[in-house]
Amino acid sequence: MNKKTILSMLMLIILSNSGYSQSYISQSIQYDGESRQYEIYVPEIYDGTVNVPLVFSFHGGSGTIADQIGIGDFSSYADTANFIAVYPQALPDPNDGGSTNWIHKDPTTVDDVLFIDALIDALSATYQIDPNRIYACGYSLGGEFTLSLGCRLNNRIAAIGAVARTMQTYTYNNCSPVHPTGVMTILGTADEASNYNGVFFGGEQYYVSAAEMHSFWASQNNCNANAVTTLVPDINATDGSTVERNTWSTTEGCAYVEELKVIGGGHDWPGSFGNADINATAELWQFLSRYNLNGLIDCTTTSLDQLNGTNLLYKAYPNPVNALLEIELLEIANAEFKIFNVFGNLVLRGELKSQKNSVDLSFLPTNVYFLKINDQMTKILKIE
Repeated sequence: MNKKTILSMLMLIILSNSGYSQSYISQSIQYDGESRQYEIYVPEIYDGTVNVPLVFSFHGGSGTIADQIGIGDFSSYADTANFIAVYPQALPDPNDGGSTNWIHKDPTTVDDVLFIDALIDALSATYQIDPNRIYACGYSLGGEFTLSLGCRLNNRIAAIGAVARTMQTYTYNNCSPVHPTGVMTILGTADEASNYNGVFFGGEQYYVSAAEMHSFWASQNNCNANAVTTLVPDINATDGSTVERNTWSTTEGCAYVEELKVIGGGHDWPGSFGNADINATAELWQFLSRYNLNGLIDCTTTSLDQLNGTNLLYKAYPNPVNALLEIELLEIANAEFKIFNVFGNLVLRGELKSQKNSVDLSFLPTNVYFLKINDQMTKILKIE
């Protein structure tokens, strides 16, 4: 048993005996002459024997840890998925009336990107953290800071999620990711605190538009320039907004950039306040958890020939398909088929027991899918 496992088990025993099991625990570390505060949630199923993901969640400007937990509590997801959630506290900014901000106004020596780097080291010394699955998300100014982490701490952060914020122009102009990076945004088109179309003042751009930001990350991840758009069911007609999901994927179908565009939405954390059609906390974990430092986990990559349907061991038609997809085996007698969506999630599987087979896809929404048989895959367009 290694040292970190022993330390983790002792920590869990202490927390259990003190009545704090399965609750947020207040912690602090010394960094750059300051006592930095954070809350950590360690799920009961964590036993220190396997590496687990780490999720950071950052509060908005002038906010607190309690504010962020209040709107985006990851504990229930950590309980089932076995990851550790951490909510750090920003320092007061003396150049902004003492507001607790992640990005202090100049002149300043505070650089919280370096603090988070140090905090990752401290947490990794105590817990069995998976170094390939460290994620960051945040609200408002915390979302802006998350985007900065995605650029400046990209060697350690696998995927990021920004709610109610686009990229600062300086960050946009100085961002050089070193690995494929999953990026989710949840943005309101009527957000008066973080303009969806960017912020200009005195002829200078301070924040880029949502379109510029998504185009940047799509390009960095070698995604197609155009997004696939699907409508999210409007389950709450009284919240004054609707949602569309925009997804940018690579030619191989690996989805790396996703926007939940809240049409008519404000400076909100959907599911807690504002839009009620989606739950931002659930959406963030579902998205972030798909990635590691190598990119989208288990995303099958194939040659362009395979994707274009040449030299395959089968035929699949019609394409586009409305309901029944006909699969004709050419050089094999039987096989298993799998169909994946643009996120790399398996949506259907089954057995092909004859040369000609019919597969019902009528239940699938309009989108791009990928049919995989043995080690070969082809792109399928599902239409209504």
